[in-house]
Amino acid sequence: MLNGETVTGLPRPDLKTEAEAVPQTDDITAHALLIAELASETVRGFFRGRLGVEFKEDESPVTQADKAVEAEVRAYLEQNFPGHGILGEEHGFAGTDRDDVWIIDPIDGTRSFLSGHPLFGFLLGFLQGGQPQLGVIGMPTLGETFLGLRGQGATLNDKPIHVSGQTRLDQSVLYVNEGDKIHRDHPGLFARLMRAGQTRRFSYDCYPHALLAAGHVDAVVDYDLQPYDYLPVSVVVEAAGGVITDWQGKPLGLESDGRVAAAATPRLHTELLALIKG
Repeated sequence: MLNGETVTGLPRPDLKTEAEAVPQTDDITAHALLIAELASETVRGFFRGRLGVEFKEDESPVTQADKAVEAEVRAYLEQNFPGHGILGEEHGFAGTDRDDVWIIDPIDGTRSFLSGHPLFGFLLGFLQGGQPQLGVIGMPTLGETFLGLRGQGATLNDKPIHVSGQTRLDQSVLYVNEGDKIHRDHPGLFARLMRAGQTRRFSYDCYPHALLAAGHVDAVVDYDLQPYDYLPVSVVVEAAGGVITDWQGKPLGLESDGRVAAAATPRLHTELLALIKG
């Protein structure tokens, strides 16, 4: 089913005309890549325009673009995979009892998006029996699409990618995602992170995990995530040869607590977990 077919040469209509856009195949990968391409095209039409920003109960922002992209992706999936469940950031969970589930984050990094910063992403995942099988990280303004298939490797724009071979934290490029929240809630850990790595960067959202999969970054510590944030990227990281778990070293799933540690190698990941645990 996940046989890695690509959608090169497929048309690029609006998602609203998905009947004309759907590849004549049941291949999940082809559909996922087409969805990512079309979602990226839609969101670029909103970028640095009038966004209609609102704030949810947790004070996180949402824009017209978030809502439009998720609604269009849901419509595509409901038409082409009517027996599948869907979990999306903006419209919740439909079909919770189903074995096949799609996960959507229409704009991963809405604060970046609404402030004109280009490093926001589109995330799409596919789970079977609760196990992530496919993950897509789309970077609309960069023209980059990262794809991970469990057991079949990872690609960037159809070219194979792999994590670095780094095994030592003191020689690593370390990205700290959501550093302000980690500083607020775990000041001891924050202090340890500020002494870790050869090079460290503060960051947000999905792109550091994509850079890890591509071998540019060696480790990422992330915090306060939801399943639609971490499950799609987890497939890409693991398919590229990396290790990604929660802060206790447990596999990521729908019930994980949103604290994530990712590294290029098992040895580096073990060292990273030891640092987190103090």
